[in-house]
Amino acid sequence: MEYALEMRKICKAFSGVRVLEDVTLKVKAGEVHALMGENGAGKSTLMKILMGIYKADRGEIYLGSNKVEVHNPKDAMGKGISMIHQELNTVMDMEVAENIFIGRELLKNDKLKLVDRARMREESARYLKKLEIDINPRALMRSLSIAQMQLVEIVKAISVNSKIIVMYEPTSAITDKEAVILFKQIEQLKKQGVAIIYISHKMNEIFRISDTITVLRDGQFIGSQPAGELDEDKLISMMVGRKITEIYPKDVAEIGDVILEVKDLSRGKRVHSANFQLKSGEVLGIAGLVGAGRSELAETIFGIVPKTAGDIFIRNKRVKIKNPSDAIGYRMALITEDRKRTGLNLAANVRENISLAALRNLANGGLIDRRKEKKAAEEYISKLKIKTSGADAMVSNLSGGNQQKVVLAKWLLNEPEIIIFDEPTRGIDVGAKRDIYRIINELAKQGKAIIVISSEMPEVMGISDRILVMCEGKITGELQRKEFTQERIMSYSSRKDGKKNE
Repeated sequence: MEYALEMRKICKAFSGVRVLEDVTLKVKAGEVHALMGENGAGKSTLMKILMGIYKADRGEIYLGSNKVEVHNPKDAMGKGISMIHQELNTVMDMEVAENIFIGRELLKNDKLKLVDRARMREESARYLKKLEIDINPRALMRSLSIAQMQLVEIVKAISVNSKIIVMYEPTSAITDKEAVILFKQIEQLKKQGVAIIYISHKMNEIFRISDTITVLRDGQFIGSQPAGELDEDKLISMMVGRKITEIYPKDVAEIGDVILEVKDLSRGKRVHSANFQLKSGEVLGIAGLVGAGRSELAETIFGIVPKTAGDIFIRNKRVKIKNPSDAIGYRMALITEDRKRTGLNLAANVRENISLAALRNLANGGLIDRRKEKKAAEEYISKLKIKTSGADAMVSNLSGGNQQKVVLAKWLLNEPEIIIFDEPTRGIDVGAKRDIYRIINELAKQGKAIIVISSEMPEVMGISDRILVMCEGKITGELQRKEFTQERIMSYSSRKDGKKNE
């Protein structure tokens, strides 16, 4: 059988550490081929080799019957391969239309090389309308939400008319409604003979849309089977090499006194009169649809954006938090949803990232004590089981799950009392998710006061003691653990009157 794509016996190592060992991937035209594996399994590296971002140490790539070499992403695009990246790959100060056509700009005149912005906007509007996406092609990327940026990336990949499209966590930041539109488009692409390599940690999506599933583990090919021959338990077992019987472990922690209280907190049109308390040892979930104001509430509490009204109390004392430095001084931590843009310094190593928020504690006479810094970093690498070749390894070379642990280590080194997690497991595999949940449980048992913002209802229900639900900037519902149901959360997610659970 001739495949649309064959990657044969691909090998790759970084700094002597083998990340791919004789990996083979065979994808048919007109199928959705799910590529599965834990973070660190080698999925990203394999796809970056396909896109020409990395060069394989050994192995071959075939498109149909033709052996090819892919030198860079532009070369990949020329060969009919495009990719929706896991991490947003946008130029923030350019228009939506310019981002969609970046690298293949439409020209008014071939000789003068003048860009035809009007036609690019027109074509972008056509693609956006086709995908039922309400975004202005003239809007600057930095004015969009993360969900909207993700949708622009999807439009960009589809607009290239590729024969092979890699979709890496395409629904990680979009709503269920937007995901349904994407799945409809995938069906159309299949009918046109397009091969889709689909990478997601959302099991329900994988079994909903995939025809074939290939699993990698620790850089090795484990198996490839029709999706209909697998179920979730079998797939997880292939991915992690063991059974995970409880995805959301919830330990009992002693809930104590009120640590944080928010009274009538507002931030312009984004947050309206928020009121809640958070106790030591408690995990407070915040649920709601994309755009409900969950992240905005966290940013306001942490001082990233100033409040326009209301008060914040820590241990019954009214505090003024004008910026993140003030929040850190009050022993607060915020693990943001976009780890690469706002959580990490990708140009630095693991040690430097872990120490970033606690440099004052690691200094002697105004100079960083490198020995002390390295010891602290190695301690948290061990505590959080961060998979890395060492404290001096570049953080950009780590998997998504391990990068998230580095962000967490950075804040834990500061010994916070209040910890806010915003989408803590976005783009993280099932094994790494479980590690994060265990860390959250352990922190709660230590008496930390924890807020978890999550778009995944099973997650927020699985790890929370209590859930607040938001809609259009208002807290519209409050549920105790015994009251948790997806139906109740969805009901409050669409309620705008701000009435809480009766």
